[in-house]
Amino acid sequence: MSLETEISELWQRHQSTEVSPGEARETLDAFLDALEAGDIRAAEKRGEAWEANEWVKQGILLNFALRETEAREYGGVTYHDVLPLRDTADLGERGTRNTPDGTVIRRGAYVGSDAILMSPAFVNVGAHVGDGTLVDSCDTVGSCAQIGSDVKLGANTLIGGVLEPVESAPVVVEDGVSLGAGCRVTSGFVVGENSVVGENTLLSPRIPVYDLVEDEVLYGELPPERRAFARFVESSVSDRDIIPGAAYKPAVVATELENQTLEASQREEALR
Repeated sequence: MSLETEISELWQRHQSTEVSPGEARETLDAFLDALEAGDIRAAEKRGEAWEANEWVKQGILLNFALRETEAREYGGVTYHDVLPLRDTADLGERGTRNTPDGTVIRRGAYVGSDAILMSPAFVNVGAHVGDGTLVDSCDTVGSCAQIGSDVKLGANTLIGGVLEPVESAPVVVEDGVSLGAGCRVTSGFVVGENSVVGENTLLSPRIPVYDLVEDEVLYGELPPERRAFARFVESSVSDRDIIPGAAYKPAVVATELENQTLEASQREEALR
C-alpha cells in the first residue's frame, strides 16, 4: 500500500470514526519523513499551473489532529506543541547552514542542499526550500509554501502559509527569485521564476499587478522575468464626500527585468 493510499484512507476514517493516535503513529511518522526527504510535496507544477496535492495537506492536518500536545525543549526553553522540531543532522553533510540562536525548522519541512538559514528564521511544516536558497534573518516560511532553488528571501520577509482548504495551492516562489527586505507574499500568490521584487512589496491575490510588459492587469501572480515594486493608484473611495482629498489603494508595477527603473513621469503615464 502506498503512502498516499494510507493517508487517504486514514483521512476518510478520521472524518467518520475516531482514530487512536497509537494506530496511526507509524503512518504519520513515515509521512513526515517523506516530506523532509523531498519525496512528497504539498504542491507541484503541472503544465503551466501549480496544483495542491490534497492528500499531502490532509496528512499534515492528520498530524495535528492525531497527536497530543507535549512539553518539549529547545534552546533551554520549554515549549508545547504536537510536533517536534526537525532533526537537522543531515543539513551539514549537504552543505546547508542553519545558524544558531533562533533558527527553527519544524518537523515535516524540506530544506535543500547548499541553502542558508539565518537566525532568527522559521520554516513551518510542509514547506519546501530549494537548493542554494537563502532564508535571511527574521524570515517566516509558512506551512506548505514552495520556495524554489537559488531564491533570495530578504530579511524580515513573510511567506504566508496555506494549509486549508486542502485543495488550495500554497504560496509559490519559483527558482531564481529575489525578494527584497520586508516583502510579504500571501494567499497562494505565485512569484514567477527569476523575478526581482523591491523591498516592502506586498504580493497578494487581492492586490492588482500592473504588468507593463504585456499591458495587462493580473491577480495572484507575477510573471517570470519581471522587476516589480510597490505603488499606489487612485481608489474609487476617493469620490466619497466623507473622505476629504484623494484616497489610494496599493498596487504592484511589473516591468522587464532589464528595465530596473522607470522615471516618475513614465510610471504615471503607464498607470493612467
